[in-house]
Amino acid sequence: MYAALRQFGNSILSDSSFAKFFVSRILSSTSFQMLSVAIGWQMYSITHNAFSLGFVGLAQFIPMVLLTLIVGHVADRFDRRTIVYVCQFVEGATAALLLVENVVGSIGRNEILVAAAIIGACRAFEGPSSSALLPQLVSKETIPRAIAWSTSGGQTSQILGPSLGGVLFAVGPVFVYGAATIAFLVAAVLTFLIPMVTSAREVKGMSMQSLLSGLDFVFHHPVILGTISLDLFAVLLGGSTALLPIFAQEILHTGPIGLGLMRTAPAIGALSMSMVLAYFPLRKSYSSALFGALAVFGLATMLFAISKSIVVSLVALFLIGASDVISVVIRSSLVQLQTPNEMRGRVNAVNSLFIGTSNQLGEFESGMVAGFIGAVPAAFIGGLGTIMVAGAWMYLFPSLRNIRSLSER
Repeated sequence: MYAALRQFGNSILSDSSFAKFFVSRILSSTSFQMLSVAIGWQMYSITHNAFSLGFVGLAQFIPMVLLTLIVGHVADRFDRRTIVYVCQFVEGATAALLLVENVVGSIGRNEILVAAAIIGACRAFEGPSSSALLPQLVSKETIPRAIAWSTSGGQTSQILGPSLGGVLFAVGPVFVYGAATIAFLVAAVLTFLIPMVTSAREVKGMSMQSLLSGLDFVFHHPVILGTISLDLFAVLLGGSTALLPIFAQEILHTGPIGLGLMRTAPAIGALSMSMVLAYFPLRKSYSSALFGALAVFGLATMLFAISKSIVVSLVALFLIGASDVISVVIRSSLVQLQTPNEMRGRVNAVNSLFIGTSNQLGEFESGMVAGFIGAVPAAFIGGLGTIMVAGAWMYLFPSLRNIRSLSER
């Protein structure tokens, strides 16, 4: 027990700068998840139209696509800490506006769509800026552990945020919007209080060459290109989570409770593995761990596809979440450590776009394939496709197959 406490005391959370960053990111992510639940539920309650829910997602997704290149340039030219806390403050102000509109009874479809677009734009800036800020707060040697902790915080938010948002919305919309407002503002204050150590960065005016330099950097560095594209195609093919309602209703016959458990299982697996990596970070055999995790991800997806038991399905989903975190930590560490500080904003913006696109298109691909051939074959082929992509990337990107150090180019 004493050894465990001592290890915890010596953990990266004892660093005050990272601790503020960590708590701020949890509060911001949890608040976003709460707002997503509240906005979606309230939009449908007002309109009783499924297309309106699609427009909410579209309002949040479009800013990410349109602002990607600008976001990266801004994150590399200006203070990243300032960008993050300004975004969090604006998100808190937007939640406060929704709170006021609910109190006075003026909330409607258009007001929700505008709020969703503002939040989407803020998230487009906050995500890459926050990712690029992290390496400035910790030493190079502790970046993988910091990313593992950050990932665990994100998974915790995905578990707590929707549940908390649903409970508070059941009490009353003003409660969920009020809680989100307070959490966003506290997150902004914590980010503001981070004592930044500024580093020299070459400041250039905005030009087409500067805007495209992030893409140019990615395509001229095989390890980073292989890392980002591997995430895109692996998630694109292995994104079976969109099919969970079908499995719950028609295959496992578990009802809404089973669906809730299945949605929670990958997050619990991811949180568990990220905590393990936070205390026992990988120090060698990065390539084996990366491609091995992708193989487990694919096999677990195939197991989930053919399972007829809710217990086996939950175990498979747990393994999907746990194995995904291993590859996420390695891939994120490679992107951060192999990108110069002055380019991290633009490269992280490209990375965020690829990740966001893979999640959106992965759900779309799974739904379309399931519509043609059924949910079970679609999920099984998706898992098999992930394994095939991992094998192809080992051949196409030898530098990714032969990683000796996360920071060595």
